[in-house]
Amino acid sequence: MEGIDLERWRALPLIEQMANIGSEVGRTRKWTEKGNQRMAESAFLRALDLIDATIQTGRYGLNSRGALLKEILRARDLFTESYISSDCQTLSYLDKYFGQFALAVRRNK
Repeated sequence: MEGIDLERWRALPLIEQMANIGSEVGRTRKWTEKGNQRMAESAFLRALDLIDATIQTGRYGLNSRGALLKEILRARDLFTESYISSDCQTLSYLDKYFGQFALAVRRNK
């Protein structure tokens, strides 16, 4: 988790964390589709760092922490599998999934 300020990340609402993850997932999809492996890998690694920071900082004290971790871990697994296999269809699905958080953040501002 190079370069991530965990205290600052922890202070963000979960919805904003997910929206930021979504930005990197979208970049991963875009660069994978364009065949630019260097850029795709950079975005992929940044997305993993953000996902891992979300897992690490958690939402301790929430009754739904287990469900939250299950959801994020499943998304991480699916994202990793789709990137490794260059499955642009699943990357597109994940881009839409995380993109919903960005839309929600924009609506709330």
